[in-house]
Amino acid sequence: MPAASDPLAPPVTFRPLGVRVATYVFGGLMILVAAVVWFSFSAEVRGQFTLFQRGTLLAFGIGAVVAGHALARSRVVANDGSLTVVNGFRSRRYDWSEVVRVSLRQGSPWATLDLSDGTSVAAMGIQGSDGTRAIRQVRELRALVDAHTRTERDD
Repeated sequence: MPAASDPLAPPVTFRPLGVRVATYVFGGLMILVAAVVWFSFSAEVRGQFTLFQRGTLLAFGIGAVVAGHALARSRVVANDGSLTVVNGFRSRRYDWSEVVRVSLRQGSPWATLDLSDGTSVAAMGIQGSDGTRAIRQVRELRALVDAHTRTERDD
């Protein structure tokens, strides 16, 4: 079987499903509701809002959109040379030899990568709230880590 048809052949991207759906659907609904409420006010009531109050509402709205987008864009990308973890707006690249273990404990919000230097990093691209989908993604990522870190002696 050619490597291109192998479902675990890199590059493979793991993304959260539930978080993306919730962020974009509920975020869009919140924007719609806020707009309907604002325009349902009479011109007199809208005029009573100060410029500072309008700016504050706008800043909170923009902050919520930015935070939601940061969560929704989280991902883990595995390719032949490395593993890239994007958490929010921060991206980190790890060589396969740096990744020791992938885990997702029951009740954990997302997967964790244990690194060879003794530290751990969250992999928010695999969300525990996705249930069996997250478990499948962790198994696939573990298989990729095993395949890329295997040695002749397999210490």
